[in-house]
Amino acid sequence: MSDDSAAARAAAEEESAFSHPPVEPDATAVYGDHPDQLIDFYAPRGEGGPAPVVVVLHGGAWRAPYDRRHISPFAAFLARRGFAVASVEYRRGAGESGGGDPVAGRWPDTFDDVCAALDALPELARRHLPAADPRRMVLTGHSAGGHLALWAAARHVLPADSPWRTDRPAPLRGVVALAPIADLAVADKLDVCGGATRQLLGGEEGFAERQPYADPALLLPTGIATVLVQGRDDSDVPQAVAESYAEAAAKAGEVVGLTLLADAGHFPLIDPAADACAVVAEEIAQLAW
Repeated sequence: MSDDSAAARAAAEEESAFSHPPVEPDATAVYGDHPDQLIDFYAPRGEGGPAPVVVVLHGGAWRAPYDRRHISPFAAFLARRGFAVASVEYRRGAGESGGGDPVAGRWPDTFDDVCAALDALPELARRHLPAADPRRMVLTGHSAGGHLALWAAARHVLPADSPWRTDRPAPLRGVVALAPIADLAVADKLDVCGGATRQLLGGEEGFAERQPYADPALLLPTGIATVLVQGRDDSDVPQAVAESYAEAAAKAGEVVGLTLLADAGHFPLIDPAADACAVVAEEIAQLAW
């Protein structure tokens, strides 16, 4: 496929994913005082017993223009599949970088928020998702949200001086990371999302110092079942990023699933109109049920 054809295909996939109108949640709860510290809840559709909880962390290069609303059709899609869904908002980058693009992430606020949301989630889910079983929880995230999902599942192996470290693994059935920015060093070399990984850690001065506290590829093994789902034609977060994480996991003695989807780029994974989205739901179901 020529470069022009690949670019046109990627643009069409992005347009399709963003063509769905936002889906209003069944309930919204706060987990802190900042306006971005919110969780949207989607109740499971259909009959049956208590449903597993799928926690969704949206992508968007950790940048402010992209919030949870763009992933709400995906959250609603999972609810129609019988899952109880919690879609987490968190603080993203504020202001502009030197190139005029929005800055990626806030240090330490983005990480503070993910921790606070997940710590509050079991009680909030019991209150706002009465048809859910918080004991069966799967964490998923797309792109930058995939990074945050992998990172959140590794809090118990963070450096001892990290304020986010926990003394035991998170009570998760597993993690399904979708086109995740899973290895910050490789993503930085590939200039993924216009230098977003370096911005996330505070630029040139902060990258090396903060990487051990933020890079999922350095936080292994976790002991938590993990699957990466990746489109082979992804030009936003190339396949090499996911492969590097899987290789690091193997070297650490942990087997991480890597599902590579032919004829799929970055956005079909969260597009309810795409076949790839159904594959994602099946990967989540295998861990959750």
